[in-house]
Amino acid sequence: MNLFRGLPIYPEPASENALRYDLLFWTITLLSFFFFVLVGGLALYFVAKYRSGSNVVRSNPMDHHTGLEILWSGIPILLALAVFAWSTNNFVNHQRRMPKDALEVFVIGKRWMWHLQHMNGIRENNELHVPVGTPVKMTMISQDVIHAMYLPDFRAQFHVVPGRYTELHFTPTKVGRFKMLCAMHCGTKHSEMVGFVHVMEKAEFARWLENGGNRNIPVALDMKERGAQVWAEKNCGNCHGDSDNVRGPSLAGLMGSKRQMTDGTTVLADRTYVRDSITAPWRQITQGYRAEMPEYSNLTEPDILALTAFIESLTKPSGEAPADALSPRDKTRPLTSADDNVTDIANKYGKPVVGQQQLGGSRK
Repeated sequence: MNLFRGLPIYPEPASENALRYDLLFWTITLLSFFFFVLVGGLALYFVAKYRSGSNVVRSNPMDHHTGLEILWSGIPILLALAVFAWSTNNFVNHQRRMPKDALEVFVIGKRWMWHLQHMNGIRENNELHVPVGTPVKMTMISQDVIHAMYLPDFRAQFHVVPGRYTELHFTPTKVGRFKMLCAMHCGTKHSEMVGFVHVMEKAEFARWLENGGNRNIPVALDMKERGAQVWAEKNCGNCHGDSDNVRGPSLAGLMGSKRQMTDGTTVLADRTYVRDSITAPWRQITQGYRAEMPEYSNLTEPDILALTAFIESLTKPSGEAPADALSPRDKTRPLTSADDNVTDIANKYGKPVVGQQQLGGSRK
């Protein structure tokens, strides 16, 4: 389907999704051309036939033809519905095939640049290095206004909005440099919001990772390590320990679980839920708690992403909690020394307990 291969108007297909989308694109293009020629040709024919002074019978003109009207209305409607079903099937199937073992990259759109961060801590601006033949999953959010990540060669596009994570994935099939654009008018320098995706051979990409992105900087912290730093800086462990306590619920094993809210609703704990719990904790309160946690709206998007990655890594400690452990419903009972958990002990001695993962920062 590379009818215009090499021309600027037709980007080189460079992903496994390209064929499906190109087939749909050319089908719509050919249908549009066909009806343009058909309608335009008939219009020119009747203009020429019934032009002023032509020798044709103009008496008793036909004002309608039911069969013909059904035909020229029904066929385009059926074709339009077929194209709609086809495109919807492409979109839904693509979203459902979100790869679980993909190379994950976090993207922050801001006027007027793309900030990208790999899970190992390497950061890039307006550039993304990925290996050929490997699925790539982008988790995206905007720092200011609505943007749209558009990778024309990969036939991939999705909105990047403030306050909510969106996802886009693709599998590059060719080595090279491909454009990364913003497809949503986001301000005066929208046209300058241009970057590049560098698709590399897998061995070359491995060397690039070992060199920290070819930069002469110390070894980058991965996102979990940076999240642990934010965790400690914000004293998250003061409220969230290995188990639920009067200050806040445990966040161990949080991701993917279902949380019961005070209003009776049940919420799936995903990245958007964690972000909302950090920046606007008063929106959804976990059952058994009150709106007491301060909001951390001053955290940058990279820090929120890193903190979320750290929370994702937390697991529940082995063994059952003591039968008399303080639970959220016991909040009316005065605290005693017997209520101390690992977080309280760490606070008393001014340092974390070795071997324990300290949780915190949200009462969600």
